[in-house]
Amino acid sequence: MTVKTILGAVCALGLGASVAAAGCNHSERWGHEDELGSANLVTPENTLKAATLIKEGKSMPLGIVIDSNTPAFPPRSLSLQVVQPNQQGGQKLDQFGYPGNYNDDLLQTWVGIGSQIDGLGHLGEGGYYYNCADEKEISEITGLTKLGVHAIPPLVGRAVILDMAKAAGKDALEAGDHFGEAEIKAAAEAQGVTMGEGDIILFHTGWTDAKLESDPQAWVSGEPGLNVEGSRYVASLNPMAVGADTWGLEPVPPAPGDGAFYGHVVLLKDNGIYILETMNTGPLLDEGVNEFMFVLGQARIRGTVQMIVNPVALY
Repeated sequence: MTVKTILGAVCALGLGASVAAAGCNHSERWGHEDELGSANLVTPENTLKAATLIKEGKSMPLGIVIDSNTPAFPPRSLSLQVVQPNQQGGQKLDQFGYPGNYNDDLLQTWVGIGSQIDGLGHLGEGGYYYNCADEKEISEITGLTKLGVHAIPPLVGRAVILDMAKAAGKDALEAGDHFGEAEIKAAAEAQGVTMGEGDIILFHTGWTDAKLESDPQAWVSGEPGLNVEGSRYVASLNPMAVGADTWGLEPVPPAPGDGAFYGHVVLLKDNGIYILETMNTGPLLDEGVNEFMFVLGQARIRGTVQMIVNPVALY
């Protein structure tokens, strides 16, 4: 699997299409200095409302288990080593006051692998990111100087899952299948769920359930997803975050006329809305849950663009 393998299909149908002229607009809602975007919608009032969705006292992880074999957008990878420092040959650590032994771990990884949050400094256009942050000023090799994921407060709110596969009459959508405003509205109506300001909106396509274990290379080489029109519609609802059970949110190959992953630009750069990828939505739907309290606290490594996450659904 190579960058060319995956991006070839993406670019063939997506990058040949024109997109909006690159530029930047400051946030009218949150001000020129804002770095949090939709995270400003985490309020005591919204948190208390979300807490009323806990009916059974149950919880479920939305993150998947990852390891060195987890497929990822190239060249991303993960390597884990478990070591026993200063314990070669069965030595014990008498300095503990007893014959102690312990394991430690070393992790070398890209943090945009598996279940992840995309920060507002992840994808931009024309050299600009959210709120006119200039790549020449914020993109240092040692970490972002603005828009770092470490600064995002705990994301807490009402979440909904829209079952796009069921709405299409399928167990799972196919790579390249895409949906927009009409399909999203139809799925929401069929499920009897509403979407509003500050919500976390997750799309279930069935892609991860169908492909990740059975055909991991196919899983990461394509995907169904949200088209650009759908991204603009969802953004108009002012959610806190938008995500899916796919590795990249948008379809691969892209919908006809769409730029590759241009929904990222619409959500992150243009609207300051966070993206959640590879959300494990299937088990919740299996339990009949499509509305719940969402809680996410990511690792706070200064200056990161993305982060591996495991949000929790409380219901």
